[in-house]
Amino acid sequence: MANNFLEQLVAEWYEYRGYFVRRNLAVGKRRVGGYECELDVVAFNPLSSHLVHVEPSMDAESWQTRERRFRKKFQAGRKYIPELFPGFELPPEVEQIAVLAFGSKVNHPTLGGAKVLLVSDLMREILEELSDKKIAENTVPEHHALLRTLQFVVEYRKRVFATLT
Repeated sequence: MANNFLEQLVAEWYEYRGYFVRRNLAVGKRRVGGYECELDVVAFNPLSSHLVHVEPSMDAESWQTRERRFRKKFQAGRKYIPELFPGFELPPEVEQIAVLAFGSKVNHPTLGGAKVLLVSDLMREILEELSDKKIAENTVPEHHALLRTLQFVVEYRKRVFATLT
C-alpha cells in the first residue's frame, strides 16, 4: 500500500485500468548503502504498451525546489525503470507525470521534464470514468478502496449534496 493518499489513488487508478503497478521503488543502490532515489508509482500496460512514471505530491514548496527534486526523480526513473518489469518488452519512452495538489499549470505546464497534472484534473478524469458504472452492475473491486469510495460519491451525489444545502 502506498504511503499517502495521492500515491494510493494513482496506483489504484492505474491498476483499475489494467496496468501492472510498482510502488515506492528504491532505485540506484549505492555501494556504501542506501539508494539514489525512490520512485512513487510506475505502471505498465502490456496491451497498449504504455509505460508511465507518476510522482504525486502534496507539497507547497517553491517551484525552484520542486524543479530540483522532481528532475532528480524523473531522471532516475528514465535510468532505472527499464529494469523494473523483467520479462516484458517495454516501450522506449516513459510518460512521466507530476501530480500536484497545489499549484497551477498556467506558468508551469512541466516540472522536472515531466507533464504536470493537477489533482483536480485527475479527480475529474476518475469521476468521469466512474460516472457511468453503476454500483449494482459494475462495482469497483473492494481492494481499490479509494476508487470504490469515489464510485459511491458519484452514484449518490444528488442525495448526499441535497441534504447538505
